[in-house]
Amino acid sequence: MADQYDVIVLGSGPGGYVAAIRAAQLGLKTAIVERELLGGICLNWGCIPTKALLRSAEVFNNMKHAASYGLAADNIRADLEAVVKRSRGVAKQLNQGVTHLMKKNKITVHMGTGVLKSATSVEVTGEKGTETISAKHVIVATGARARELPFAKADGNRVWTYRHAMTPKELPAKLLVIGSGAIGIEFASFYNDMGAEVTVVEMMDRVVPVEDADVSAFLEKALTKQGLKILTGAGVESLAVGANGVKAKIKAKDGKVVEGDYSHVIVAVGIVPNTENIGLEALGVKAERGIIAIDGYGRTNVKGLWAIGDVTPGPWLAHKASHEGVIAAEAIAAELGNKDVHPHPMDRANIPGCTYCHPQIASVGLTEAKAKEAGYTVKAGTFPFIGNGKAIALGEPEGFIKTVFDAKTGELLGAHMIGAEVTEMIQGFVVGKTLETTEAELMHTVFAHPTMSEAMHESVLAAYGRALHI
Repeated sequence: MADQYDVIVLGSGPGGYVAAIRAAQLGLKTAIVERELLGGICLNWGCIPTKALLRSAEVFNNMKHAASYGLAADNIRADLEAVVKRSRGVAKQLNQGVTHLMKKNKITVHMGTGVLKSATSVEVTGEKGTETISAKHVIVATGARARELPFAKADGNRVWTYRHAMTPKELPAKLLVIGSGAIGIEFASFYNDMGAEVTVVEMMDRVVPVEDADVSAFLEKALTKQGLKILTGAGVESLAVGANGVKAKIKAKDGKVVEGDYSHVIVAVGIVPNTENIGLEALGVKAERGIIAIDGYGRTNVKGLWAIGDVTPGPWLAHKASHEGVIAAEAIAAELGNKDVHPHPMDRANIPGCTYCHPQIASVGLTEAKAKEAGYTVKAGTFPFIGNGKAIALGEPEGFIKTVFDAKTGELLGAHMIGAEVTEMIQGFVVGKTLETTEAELMHTVFAHPTMSEAMHESVLAAYGRALHI
């Protein structure tokens, strides 16, 4: 007799385990299926351990500039093995935390590979052999993996994906990073701070191409100043991997092909959803290039089957997956008769994005260019951190905050930041957008002094010609 549940969650990443917890909170008998590690890629091999690495690089970078703070730090060095060990320890701690949360919420964990046998049953092959479990609803949260280039297959030795880059056996002497999205730029920033010679190749005409053009331009200048080599409008045509390094042919913006030698290569050109071989095709689930079509609550076209996170349309971010997990769990509870939950569909315009390079980047909503493309008459304001007292006192005067408004209604359309601690500050604008704020409320808000967040206020004032400190 198959185990019977109200909800089965296939995958335990930040979308899956959060969906399971919320379902359990709502009184639903819940199971989760995981083939590798509770917490998924984000917790074990992505968001969290990479931030641990980047924090070590940040502290190391600050130590190198101790003299500018009136401090002395002599003979400093980086111990790569210890840095990686700390990162893995952080991941292990959080993995244990998720295990505890599963027990606390009485969620049954089935370790193994799950395959959908129907919209309401999953066959799990793992530590208990093969078993079939069933539920009234199933949530697919199987996440994604790194996309590989046909000519740049990762070998874990000379050619790396993000997973290899997180546990390096040695510090690259000369590193080539293919792709300048969040993952590529974060690793480029980390290895540069650690002492590697880094080159970044980006096919688009600017780095971090999803960000506002002003942010991209500022970041390129900042990274170049730090010693990175940035090649935009360029592409890697081939890699020849040898025992001691990699020979890369790179087609530059002017069409010329240049050959370069590198000790290691990181491929960071996006992700591929983990939707193959889990039974979706046999059920007739609508998907395009592996991305499952869903409504605002996570419903697929097959009754009883839901999907969240990186297997659904972007942005492919952990916090988006978690929020989708909560929405789906609440929508399922409502379908099962719970009248106390009132889920709202996901609003993708209010999902922030953060990149933890040096300097940090954070944004939410439309860029100035996208707002104009959408037909808005725009008011945009920018305020530099050099005009902020706290930023100067911290020794972090590089960066700016930019806000974009609808000139007709005052609606906040987007906010874009680059500089110290912006990944924390962006949430203020996310809350504002969620509350459908206008420039008036933001102008009337009192910002504490001295704080970096005062620059947020000033950027709003600047959009309307009222900035006080520039």
